[in-house]
Amino acid sequence: MNSFAEKLSLLPEIIQPILKNTDMNIDIAINIYERFMEVFSDCGMKEAASEIKDEMEEMENTELNIAITGETGSGKSSLINALRGLKAEDDGAAPVGVTETTLNPKVYTHSNYPKVKFWDLPGIGSPDFSPESYLKMVDFPSYDFFIIVGSERFRSNDTGLAQAIQKMEKKCYFVRTKVDADLYNMERSYPNTFNEEEVLEKMRNDLKKQLKKCFRSTIPQVFLISSWDLAKYDFPRLVETLEKDLHSLKKHAFLLSLPMFSPEVTEKKKSVLKSHIWKISLVSACINASSIPDNPLACDHPLACDASLLQRSMVDFYKIFELDGDSLTRLARLARKPVEELKAVMKSPQMEEITIDFVIKKILQYINTAKELFLSLVGRLVAASFSIIYLMLSRFVSNLAEDAERVLKKALEPEP
Repeated sequence: MNSFAEKLSLLPEIIQPILKNTDMNIDIAINIYERFMEVFSDCGMKEAASEIKDEMEEMENTELNIAITGETGSGKSSLINALRGLKAEDDGAAPVGVTETTLNPKVYTHSNYPKVKFWDLPGIGSPDFSPESYLKMVDFPSYDFFIIVGSERFRSNDTGLAQAIQKMEKKCYFVRTKVDADLYNMERSYPNTFNEEEVLEKMRNDLKKQLKKCFRSTIPQVFLISSWDLAKYDFPRLVETLEKDLHSLKKHAFLLSLPMFSPEVTEKKKSVLKSHIWKISLVSACINASSIPDNPLACDHPLACDASLLQRSMVDFYKIFELDGDSLTRLARLARKPVEELKAVMKSPQMEEITIDFVIKKILQYINTAKELFLSLVGRLVAASFSIIYLMLSRFVSNLAEDAERVLKKALEPEP
């Protein structure tokens, strides 16, 4: 059976209703279908939910270690801050413009995702630099991939390090920083003939020619970026490359930790969450589930959930879309707007309002708004609970994604 309709007909009863009541992407639906078939093939509902719970915990505990190296002054600290959604003046930011003296890697964790770690490695500009001894000193096996940062040209130390990393079968990428400053200077020098795209293409070609002389086989990819504005130049392409190169759990950690710099990032985060919330829904409906009080149909149509799990998950969604209080305050400061102005464009409640009582009331609302779905599952507690919870979480994620876009648009709005 190859068609979506044929596959859909085989879905367990627990998942069929949500496909008729949500805007679930067909690819995600098929993926969920395949996972359902896998987890239910050898065990019952409770056992399957327990297996999924273990998967969720594995995802939460997955570490991503990103090594960032290059010569002192190349812009490593600014890039680390940008990837963490911070500026130099923010608490916990990597110091910018400070002479490097340390010989040890320094770790910076993501404020909302402590398992995502950015390692500022010692500079590699010394004349007696040795790639092999350097990688041993910084504990090479600890990192998932390397970003080699350069602000003008890549030196022999940079290319020698990249060759050693490739030889040891790990990914590395060249990032050329401070591109915006170079473009500004070029425009001032050639105001009548300056063409940004032509200058960027020349930069890329010059770097590729330089690297071709150093690499006999695979040349690491080069990305031109501005740490001040990640939406510009090649950073989106770097995101797409890492998305392809990382395996699923680390890819999810990377995508969810990305700063909200564009609508494309919002969509990526929404897609990751949409492919994940069925697990939350199943675990909530099967493990530590309690009957929902004040259900007007409780006598004939019971419903149960783990409300504390749902509450924690929904709070995490705010952090993922940077709609929590700290993120909004930081964005307001960068945009030089009152934080209330950003909050005013949100249609979802503020994160502080997401209590267990709120979760239960929200589920009861969905019972009333999806009565046909609910009544079709009479007598099937887990199926009814799963379907209503999934429907609620799916809409909640979509609403937060829309809020995130409204907030970003408001932050970027020029002052009248």
